[in-house]
Amino acid sequence: MSFLPTPDTAAVINHLLDIYERRDGAPKQAVRVRLAELKLPGYYSQIDPAPRVTTNEQLSHLARQACLTLAWEQAQTGHLLESVTLNPAQTGALYDLLGREPLAEQRRRLTERLLAERSRLTGWRRKAVERCLSQLRDHRSPAPFSLTNDDLNRDLLETLLHLPDAETTTETPYRVFSVRAFNDSKQFEPLKDTVARLARQHNPLWRDLTPPEVLRELGLVPNPSHLYLFGPWRLTDADGQVVSLAEFYPSVGLPSALAAQVQWVEVDAARVVCVENLTTFYELIRHEPAGLAALCLAGNPSPATRHLLRCLAATLPATTPLHVWADIDYGGLNILAQLRRMVSAQFTPHRMDIATLAAHARWGQPLTVNDRRNLTRLRQHADLVDMTALIDWMLLEEIKLEQEAVVLQSTD
Repeated sequence: MSFLPTPDTAAVINHLLDIYERRDGAPKQAVRVRLAELKLPGYYSQIDPAPRVTTNEQLSHLARQACLTLAWEQAQTGHLLESVTLNPAQTGALYDLLGREPLAEQRRRLTERLLAERSRLTGWRRKAVERCLSQLRDHRSPAPFSLTNDDLNRDLLETLLHLPDAETTTETPYRVFSVRAFNDSKQFEPLKDTVARLARQHNPLWRDLTPPEVLRELGLVPNPSHLYLFGPWRLTDADGQVVSLAEFYPSVGLPSALAAQVQWVEVDAARVVCVENLTTFYELIRHEPAGLAALCLAGNPSPATRHLLRCLAATLPATTPLHVWADIDYGGLNILAQLRRMVSAQFTPHRMDIATLAAHARWGQPLTVNDRRNLTRLRQHADLVDMTALIDWMLLEEIKLEQEAVVLQSTD
């Protein structure tokens, strides 16, 4: 084949090969395309007949080579084609003509690459690769890996090889990780969401986290983060060094790297409140500072936050309440469940009840379809048995509430 296919010739052959590949190379019926069903502006031009003439010549040449069978419109032989049928035995010549790689070869190459790296992976990373291999065996899409983008596959596998299997309190900025993995500070950037999606799919503990929160579980952050604390906290590290935070007002930003090294935590306060959002954290400090020790969770608690709270739970007197104050919605309830499951069963809800929701109903938001589905599922959560009445009321009234809507009254 020494000619350069016209755009219309290429469109016809590509369409035939697409059908052939969807049938896995073993069609049960003829692989045929009707030209009228394709967008072929050149072939059907009423102004310039040259594209049609050239396409007819090229397809006729392929028919003489037994690659195709042509059917002409009635009384239009040699002028206007009705359909083109593929000869499956001659697909190799057509692939060569288009410079197109067969789908089977693409699958084989990706399969070999994944198999070569599989033994180096464990945990959720191994599961992600195994699932992709299963998709390839079933002739399904290998997404997020690609059959046509070898560079993406190489970079994604390299990223997986550099990641941990479980949560870590060690933080690595995205750009630092990218340099370590690729010797390029920006190469990880387009892979972040894909990595988070894979991790969330293959680790059930991360299913309800946002992409940045999943990456944080893996120790990946935009920049080193801080935990915001208020009140008489005393932190002791492995070397016995004590850090007292009581003198800081209104709060102190404790580096997560330091929080991860803490071995002993004490608070001299009447109550401890862990607050979901930073705005409400500061409102609580402003209105109700007496006897208070507070920590801002900043959404789902990070590994460093959970480590600090585990140390606190181990020393906190049974008479000191350990509260969680989060939005009265699926996300807030999930934070409560997560802390009870991963830190301590001591956590109790604060201002997360029917009375609070009813009193602030005018600032509530209607439940979405996803809210209703997620709340119904959360109702069966073993760590939220005491929240069933609240969930039922939310479903009945079709309402949720952000904690910023709760009105606080100063106690001084």
